[in-house]
Amino acid sequence: MKKVFGALLLFSFMGVTLHAQQEAQFTQYMFNNMSINPAFAGSNEAICFTGLARQQWFGIKEGGDNVAPRTFLVSLDAPVNILHGGLGATVFQDQLGFEKNVGLRLNYAYRFNLGNGMLSFGAQAGFLNKTIDFSKFRPLDEGDPVLVSSSKESNFTTDFGFGAFYKLPGKFHVGLSAIQLTGAKQPIGKAEYSNKQHIFVTAGYEYTLPDNPEFEILPSLLVKTDGAAAQYDVTAMLRYNNKFWGGVSYRVQDAIAILMGMHVKNFRIGYSYDITTSKLTKAGSTGSHEIMAGYCFKIIIEKPRKSYRNTRFL
Repeated sequence: MKKVFGALLLFSFMGVTLHAQQEAQFTQYMFNNMSINPAFAGSNEAICFTGLARQQWFGIKEGGDNVAPRTFLVSLDAPVNILHGGLGATVFQDQLGFEKNVGLRLNYAYRFNLGNGMLSFGAQAGFLNKTIDFSKFRPLDEGDPVLVSSSKESNFTTDFGFGAFYKLPGKFHVGLSAIQLTGAKQPIGKAEYSNKQHIFVTAGYEYTLPDNPEFEILPSLLVKTDGAAAQYDVTAMLRYNNKFWGGVSYRVQDAIAILMGMHVKNFRIGYSYDITTSKLTKAGSTGSHEIMAGYCFKIIIEKPRKSYRNTRFL
Protein backbone atom coordinates (compact mmCIF):
# COMPACT_ATOMS: atom_id res chain seq x y z
CA MET A 1 0.00 0.00 0.00
CA LYS A 2 2.87 2.34 0.69
CA LYS A 3 3.76 2.34 -3.01
CA VAL A 4 0.12 2.57 -4.06
CA PHE A 5 -0.68 5.56 -1.84
CA GLY A 6 2.58 7.23 -2.72
CA ALA A 7 1.73 6.84 -6.39
CA LEU A 8 -1.70 8.38 -5.85
CA LEU A 9 -0.08 11.40 -4.28
CA LEU A 10 2.42 11.67 -7.09
CA PHE A 11 -0.23 11.44 -9.80
CA SER A 12 -1.86 14.56 -8.35
CA PHE A 13 1.33 16.48 -9.19
CA MET A 14 1.80 15.25 -12.75
CA GLY A 15 1.40 18.00 -15.37
CA VAL A 16 1.58 21.74 -15.02
CA THR A 17 -1.60 22.48 -13.07
CA LEU A 18 -2.49 20.88 -9.76
CA HIS A 19 -6.08 20.55 -8.62
CA ALA A 20 -7.20 20.54 -4.99
CA GLN A 21 -8.44 17.41 -3.35
CA GLN A 22 -12.14 17.31 -2.52
CA GLU A 23 -13.13 19.31 0.54
CA ALA A 24 -12.31 17.53 3.77
CA GLN A 25 -15.10 15.07 4.49
CA PHE A 26 -16.90 14.56 7.78
CA THR A 27 -19.23 11.72 8.69
CA GLN A 28 -20.96 14.06 11.16
CA TYR A 29 -21.55 16.56 8.36
CA MET A 30 -24.86 17.61 9.90
CA PHE A 31 -22.80 19.54 12.49
CA ASN A 32 -20.56 21.18 9.86
CA ASN A 33 -22.97 23.38 7.90
CA MET A 34 -21.09 26.53 8.96
CA SER A 35 -18.01 25.57 6.93
CA ILE A 36 -19.78 24.62 3.70
CA ASN A 37 -22.80 26.96 3.64
CA PRO A 38 -22.45 30.64 4.63
CA ALA A 39 -26.25 31.01 4.79
CA PHE A 40 -26.28 28.80 7.90
CA ALA A 41 -24.73 31.51 10.11
CA GLY A 42 -27.00 32.35 13.05
CA SER A 43 -29.75 29.92 12.05
CA ASN A 44 -29.79 28.27 15.50
CA GLU A 45 -30.76 31.62 17.08
CA ALA A 46 -27.91 31.15 19.56
CA ILE A 47 -24.15 31.62 19.86
CA CYS A 48 -22.69 28.24 18.91
CA PHE A 49 -19.20 26.74 18.99
CA THR A 50 -18.51 23.47 17.16
CA GLY A 51 -15.31 21.47 16.92
CA LEU A 52 -14.56 18.43 14.73
CA ALA A 53 -11.47 16.23 14.64
CA ARG A 54 -11.10 13.43 12.10
CA GLN A 55 -8.45 10.78 11.48
CA GLN A 56 -9.30 9.21 8.14
CA TRP A 57 -8.11 5.81 6.85
CA PHE A 58 -6.26 5.08 10.08
CA GLY A 59 -3.24 2.84 9.56
CA ILE A 60 -2.10 4.04 6.13
CA LYS A 61 1.57 5.02 6.09
CA GLU A 62 4.24 5.85 3.52
CA GLY A 63 7.87 5.18 4.42
CA GLY A 64 7.01 5.31 8.11
CA ASP A 65 5.13 8.62 7.77
CA ASN A 66 1.43 8.91 8.56
CA VAL A 67 -0.03 10.04 5.22
CA ALA A 68 -3.70 9.40 5.95
CA PRO A 69 -5.88 12.55 5.98
CA ARG A 70 -6.19 14.35 9.32
CA THR A 71 -8.57 17.26 9.77
CA PHE A 72 -9.29 19.68 12.62
CA LEU A 73 -12.03 22.31 12.45
CA VAL A 74 -13.53 24.89 14.81
CA SER A 75 -16.49 27.11 13.93
CA LEU A 76 -18.40 29.90 15.66
CA ASP A 77 -21.63 31.58 14.61
CA ALA A 78 -24.23 33.86 16.13
CA PRO A 79 -27.38 35.76 15.15
CA VAL A 80 -26.91 39.53 14.78
CA ASN A 81 -30.30 41.23 14.70
CA ILE A 82 -28.96 44.62 13.66
CA LEU A 83 -27.65 42.94 10.47
CA HIS A 84 -30.92 41.06 9.91
CA GLY A 85 -29.04 37.77 9.95
CA GLY A 86 -25.95 36.18 11.40
CA LEU A 87 -22.16 36.08 11.34
CA GLY A 88 -19.87 33.09 11.46
CA ALA A 89 -16.26 31.97 11.14
CA THR A 90 -14.51 28.65 10.61
CA VAL A 91 -10.84 27.82 11.13
CA PHE A 92 -9.53 24.49 9.86
CA GLN A 93 -6.39 22.46 9.24
CA ASP A 94 -6.50 19.62 6.73
CA GLN A 95 -3.48 17.43 6.11
CA LEU A 96 -3.21 14.83 3.36
CA GLY A 97 0.12 13.09 3.11
CA PHE A 98 2.79 15.76 2.68
CA GLU A 99 0.29 18.53 1.92
CA LYS A 100 -1.16 20.74 4.67
CA ASN A 101 -3.96 23.28 4.28
CA VAL A 102 -4.75 25.90 6.91
CA GLY A 103 -7.78 28.05 6.22
CA LEU A 104 -10.19 30.67 7.53
CA ARG A 105 -13.74 31.22 6.28
CA LEU A 106 -15.87 34.24 7.23
CA ASN A 107 -19.63 34.07 6.70
CA TYR A 108 -22.52 36.51 6.64
CA ALA A 109 -26.17 35.45 6.29
CA TYR A 110 -29.24 37.58 5.64
CA ARG A 111 -32.46 35.97 6.95
CA PHE A 112 -36.18 36.62 6.58
CA ASN A 113 -39.41 34.79 7.30
CA LEU A 114 -40.88 32.62 4.57
CA GLY A 115 -44.03 30.72 5.39
CA ASN A 116 -43.61 29.09 8.78
CA GLY A 117 -39.84 28.90 8.39
CA MET A 118 -36.80 31.05 7.79
CA LEU A 119 -34.95 31.52 4.50
CA SER A 120 -31.41 32.87 4.44
CA PHE A 121 -28.85 33.81 1.83
CA GLY A 122 -25.18 33.98 2.67
CA ALA A 123 -21.79 35.10 1.37
CA GLN A 124 -18.39 33.72 2.30
CA ALA A 125 -14.82 35.00 2.08
CA GLY A 126 -12.20 32.27 2.31
CA PHE A 127 -8.44 32.39 2.95
CA LEU A 128 -6.22 29.36 2.42
CA ASN A 129 -2.55 28.73 3.08
CA LYS A 130 -1.20 25.58 1.39
CA THR A 131 2.14 23.97 2.23
CA ILE A 132 3.70 20.99 0.42
CA ASP A 133 6.86 19.24 1.60
CA PHE A 134 8.42 18.14 -1.69
CA SER A 135 11.38 16.53 0.08
CA LYS A 136 9.13 13.70 1.28
CA PHE A 137 7.98 12.58 -2.17
CA ARG A 138 9.49 9.58 -3.91
CA PRO A 139 9.27 10.23 -7.67
CA LEU A 140 8.21 7.41 -9.95
CA ASP A 141 10.64 8.83 -12.49
CA GLU A 142 14.01 10.06 -11.24
CA GLY A 143 14.57 13.70 -12.05
CA ASP A 144 10.86 14.54 -12.29
CA PRO A 145 11.01 18.35 -12.76
CA VAL A 146 7.94 18.91 -10.57
CA LEU A 147 9.39 16.98 -7.64
CA VAL A 148 13.06 17.97 -7.73
CA SER A 149 12.61 20.46 -4.90
CA SER A 150 13.90 19.34 -1.51
CA SER A 151 12.13 22.02 0.52
CA LYS A 152 8.68 23.02 1.70
CA GLU A 153 6.78 25.30 -0.63
CA SER A 154 3.67 27.30 0.27
CA ASN A 155 1.21 29.78 -1.18
CA PHE A 156 -1.78 31.85 -0.08
CA THR A 157 -5.10 32.24 -1.89
CA THR A 158 -8.40 34.02 -1.28
CA ASP A 159 -11.76 32.91 -2.60
CA PHE A 160 -15.51 33.38 -2.24
CA GLY A 161 -18.69 31.41 -1.80
CA PHE A 162 -22.46 31.81 -1.65
CA GLY A 163 -25.32 29.77 -0.25
CA ALA A 164 -29.01 29.50 0.56
CA PHE A 165 -30.56 27.77 3.57
CA TYR A 166 -34.19 27.17 4.53
CA LYS A 167 -35.19 25.88 7.95
CA LEU A 168 -38.57 24.98 9.39
CA PRO A 169 -37.75 24.51 13.10
CA GLY A 170 -38.53 21.05 14.41
CA LYS A 171 -39.40 19.78 10.92
CA PHE A 172 -36.76 19.99 8.21
CA HIS A 173 -33.96 21.99 6.61
CA VAL A 174 -32.43 22.16 3.14
CA GLY A 175 -29.36 23.98 1.86
CA LEU A 176 -27.53 24.70 -1.39
CA SER A 177 -24.10 26.28 -1.52
CA ALA A 178 -21.03 26.79 -3.69
CA ILE A 179 -17.56 27.67 -2.43
CA GLN A 180 -14.17 28.44 -3.98
CA LEU A 181 -16.08 30.03 -6.85
CA THR A 182 -13.21 31.87 -8.49
CA GLY A 183 -11.00 28.78 -8.74
CA ALA A 184 -8.04 30.83 -7.55
CA LYS A 185 -4.68 29.79 -9.02
CA GLN A 186 -1.25 30.21 -7.47
CA PRO A 187 2.22 28.79 -8.25
CA ILE A 188 3.62 26.33 -5.74
CA GLY A 189 7.06 24.90 -6.31
CA LYS A 190 7.42 24.34 -10.05
CA ALA A 191 3.74 23.77 -10.61
CA GLU A 192 0.52 25.77 -10.43
CA TYR A 193 -2.16 25.04 -7.86
CA SER A 194 -5.84 25.59 -8.64
CA ASN A 195 -8.70 25.57 -6.11
CA LYS A 196 -11.64 23.47 -7.30
CA GLN A 197 -15.17 24.84 -7.17
CA HIS A 198 -17.42 22.78 -4.88
CA ILE A 199 -21.20 22.55 -4.75
CA PHE A 200 -23.04 21.15 -1.72
CA VAL A 201 -26.62 20.06 -1.26
CA THR A 202 -27.75 19.28 2.29
CA ALA A 203 -31.10 18.20 3.69
CA GLY A 204 -32.46 16.89 6.97
CA TYR A 205 -35.84 15.91 8.41
CA GLU A 206 -37.17 15.39 11.94
CA TYR A 207 -39.94 12.84 12.36
CA THR A 208 -41.49 12.28 15.80
CA LEU A 209 -43.00 8.85 16.37
CA PRO A 210 -46.73 9.40 17.03
CA ASP A 211 -47.05 6.69 19.68
CA ASN A 212 -43.65 7.40 21.27
CA PRO A 213 -43.00 11.15 21.03
CA GLU A 214 -39.77 10.83 23.01
CA PHE A 215 -38.26 9.13 19.94
CA GLU A 216 -37.38 11.00 16.75
CA ILE A 217 -36.07 9.67 13.45
CA LEU A 218 -33.55 12.01 11.81
CA PRO A 219 -32.70 11.20 8.17
CA SER A 220 -30.20 13.48 6.43
CA LEU A 221 -28.36 13.79 3.13
CA LEU A 222 -25.19 15.40 1.83
CA VAL A 223 -24.27 15.62 -1.85
CA LYS A 224 -20.89 17.10 -2.73
CA THR A 225 -19.42 17.64 -6.19
CA ASP A 226 -16.54 19.49 -7.81
CA GLY A 227 -17.94 19.03 -11.31
CA ALA A 228 -15.70 16.06 -12.05
CA ALA A 229 -16.82 13.67 -9.31
CA ALA A 230 -19.62 13.49 -6.75
CA GLN A 231 -19.90 12.08 -3.24
CA TYR A 232 -23.14 11.00 -1.56
CA ASP A 233 -23.71 10.57 2.18
CA VAL A 234 -27.02 9.20 3.46
CA THR A 235 -27.63 9.02 7.22
CA ALA A 236 -30.40 7.81 9.51
CA MET A 237 -30.31 8.53 13.24
CA LEU A 238 -32.66 7.86 16.15
CA ARG A 239 -32.81 10.47 18.91
CA TYR A 240 -34.25 9.79 22.35
CA ASN A 241 -35.70 12.49 24.57
CA ASN A 242 -33.68 15.09 22.66
CA LYS A 243 -30.61 13.92 24.61
CA PHE A 244 -29.15 10.78 23.06
CA TRP A 245 -28.73 9.76 19.44
CA GLY A 246 -27.31 6.94 17.41
CA GLY A 247 -27.45 5.80 13.84
CA VAL A 248 -25.75 4.64 10.67
CA SER A 249 -24.45 6.43 7.59
CA TYR A 250 -23.49 5.23 4.14
CA ARG A 251 -21.00 7.00 1.90
CA VAL A 252 -21.43 5.55 -1.57
CA GLN A 253 -18.52 3.30 -2.62
CA ASP A 254 -16.46 4.37 0.38
CA ALA A 255 -17.70 3.52 3.88
CA ILE A 256 -20.43 2.53 6.29
CA ALA A 257 -20.34 4.51 9.52
CA ILE A 258 -21.74 4.22 13.03
CA LEU A 259 -22.67 7.45 14.84
CA MET A 260 -23.55 8.14 18.46
CA GLY A 261 -23.76 11.14 20.74
CA MET A 262 -25.46 12.95 23.57
CA HIS A 263 -26.84 16.40 24.32
CA VAL A 264 -26.75 17.60 27.93
CA LYS A 265 -27.99 21.10 28.65
CA ASN A 266 -26.03 23.34 26.27
CA PHE A 267 -23.32 20.80 25.47
CA ARG A 268 -23.26 18.09 22.85
CA ILE A 269 -20.64 15.52 21.98
CA GLY A 270 -20.57 12.90 19.25
CA TYR A 271 -18.40 10.13 17.84
CA SER A 272 -18.40 8.24 14.56
CA TYR A 273 -16.45 5.31 13.21
CA ASP A 274 -16.22 4.61 9.48
CA ILE A 275 -15.87 1.04 8.28
CA THR A 276 -14.02 1.30 4.97
CA THR A 277 -15.71 -0.57 2.12
CA SER A 278 -13.41 0.53 -0.72
CA LYS A 279 -10.16 -1.11 -1.85
CA LEU A 280 -8.32 0.94 0.76
CA THR A 281 -8.95 -1.95 3.17
CA LYS A 282 -6.32 -3.89 1.23
CA ALA A 283 -3.98 -0.95 1.61
CA GLY A 284 -4.02 -1.06 5.41
CA SER A 285 -6.92 1.21 6.32
CA THR A 286 -8.63 0.09 9.54
CA GLY A 287 -11.33 2.75 9.30
CA SER A 288 -11.80 6.42 10.22
CA HIS A 289 -12.42 8.00 13.63
CA GLU A 290 -14.18 11.32 14.20
CA ILE A 291 -15.05 13.33 17.31
CA MET A 292 -17.48 16.26 17.52
CA ALA A 293 -18.02 18.67 20.41
CA GLY A 294 -20.32 21.67 20.54
CA TYR A 295 -21.74 24.31 22.87
CA CYS A 296 -24.64 26.72 22.28
CA PHE A 297 -26.04 29.45 24.50
CA LYS A 298 -28.26 32.49 24.29
CA ILE A 299 -27.71 35.93 25.74
CA ILE A 300 -30.99 37.31 27.03
CA ILE A 301 -31.01 41.00 27.85
CA GLU A 302 -33.91 42.03 30.04
CA LYS A 303 -35.49 45.30 29.10
CA PRO A 304 -35.59 47.81 31.97
CA ARG A 305 -39.01 48.37 33.43
CA LYS A 306 -40.62 51.70 32.64
CA SER A 307 -41.64 53.77 35.68
CA TYR A 308 -43.55 56.96 36.15
CA ARG A 309 -44.59 59.22 39.00
CA ASN A 310 -48.21 59.36 40.03
CA THR A 311 -49.21 63.02 40.33
CA ARG A 312 -51.34 62.16 43.38
CA PHE A 313 -48.16 61.56 45.37
CA LEU A 314 -46.10 64.54 44.18
